[in-house]
Formats: sequence, structure tokens, C-alpha cells
Amino acid sequence: MTASSGRWGDLAPRILSAVVLLAVGGGAIWLGGTVFALLAVVCSGLMMWELARMTRGEGQDASVLLGLLAAGVLALNLFVPQPFVIPLLLLPPLVGVIAPRRDTAVFAGYALVILATGWALVALRQGAGLAPVLWLLAVVVASDVAGYFAGRILGGPKFWPKVSPKKTWSGTVAGWIGAALVGAAFWSAGQGTAALVWVSPLVAFAGQMGDIAESAIKRRAGVKDSSALIPGHGGLLDRFDALAFAAILTAVLLPALNLFPKG
Repeated sequence: MTASSGRWGDLAPRILSAVVLLAVGGGAIWLGGTVFALLAVVCSGLMMWELARMTRGEGQDASVLLGLLAAGVLALNLFVPQPFVIPLLLLPPLVGVIAPRRDTAVFAGYALVILATGWALVALRQGAGLAPVLWLLAVVVASDVAGYFAGRILGGPKFWPKVSPKKTWSGTVAGWIGAALVGAAFWSAGQGTAALVWVSPLVAFAGQMGDIAESAIKRRAGVKDSSALIPGHGGLLDRFDALAFAAILTAVLLPALNLFPKG
């Protein structure tokens, strides 16, 4: 194997998987409503299953149960939006820490992140409309793609070698620049305010930290991927780890800064 083939050997499956994800996710985002909410429920359940598998301890494996429980409580919150169902979001983290588990605090915290991500994405789509969700996805994708190519072409010092040995400062900065260009493009198209130019790199940075957080969990678990659900990407957590942190930050910043004013 040549150095070139080793460097780009994962590109083909990554592209193919990205096309499939784009088709499924893009269609659900476009339709919104129940279709998008159901996709969020399914993905959240699968991500909880992956997290539970990576952090399980000795004894019976309750990963499937935790995945189903996460999907169920999120579905209740999305389809029966009543105050009394909100505390149910705490059930998966609480149930998950009862059984022997490695990194109990890590599981509980990231389990809440998974559920918050599913809720935030649906809330953004239903409450803010299509443009903010498209901007969020474009920022995450542009940051990831720019970082991927810049990191492999330019190389250079590592961003956080103990946690994510492949990430470089060149890729990180390229991701910020790519995100800023996305923000500028949406602003120029009349979709959002000028604040998108500087908010987009912040959202990209949140996504990059989400990627690093999931990498840390995998390193502690001694696994390369969260699962093998997506060829070239591993599991859903491997693909949506950046989106998780970015979506939560967006759900906070978008109404606070009125990034996409209506009317």
C-alpha cells in the first residue's frame, strides 16, 4: 500500500455513506414534522445503544434496553409535549448507571447530550423552520470536510494528541474558516443576519469539541468505532458527535441572538 492510498483509503466509503445519509436525512429535514421527529427518535435510540455498549461493565448487557428506553422517552417528549413527561428524559441516564459500568459519570453526561440533541434538532426544525437547520448542517459538514482535507494535505501540529491523535491545528482552523464561509453565504442569500459570520465558527468549534469528546470515550473504551452501522464512519455517534454539541449550542444561540428573524 502506498502512502497516498493509505492517506485516502477511507475516502470512498466515507463519500458513499455521506450520500446515503444526505438522502435519508435531507428528505426527513425537508419534510419536517412527524417524519423528522421519528428519525430523531430512531437515531437517538441507536446512539444511546452505542454509548451503552462502549461503557458497559461486567454482567448483563442492557444496551438494547437503554436504546429503546431513550427512544421511548424522547418520543413522548416530542409527540406528547407536556411538562410531566420532561423528567422522563432522566430515565436512561439513571437506569444506565444502576448496572456496573465503566465511566459512570461519562455515560450519564453523554446520555443527556444524546437526548438533548434529538430534542434540539426537532425544536429547531419545528420552531425556527428549514433555513436554520440547513445552516447548522452546512456548518458542521463544511467544518468536517475542510478539516479532513486540510489535516491530510497540510498536516502539522496536533490539536489534542492524547485524545484525538489525527486532528491537527491546520484542520481545526480550516474548519473554522469553512464554517465562516457558510455563515457568510447564508447572510448574503438573505437567510439570517450578519452575526452568522462569527457565530458559525463558534458552532463549528462546538462540533469539533463534540468530536473530541466522543473520541475520548472511544479511547477509554478501547474501541476504534462506536459501532459498525455506517461504512467508512463507524457508528451514528462517530458521524453525529459533532452535530450533537453544535445543535445544543445552536438551540441556545439562535433565539438569544435572533439569528434568523422571521418576517
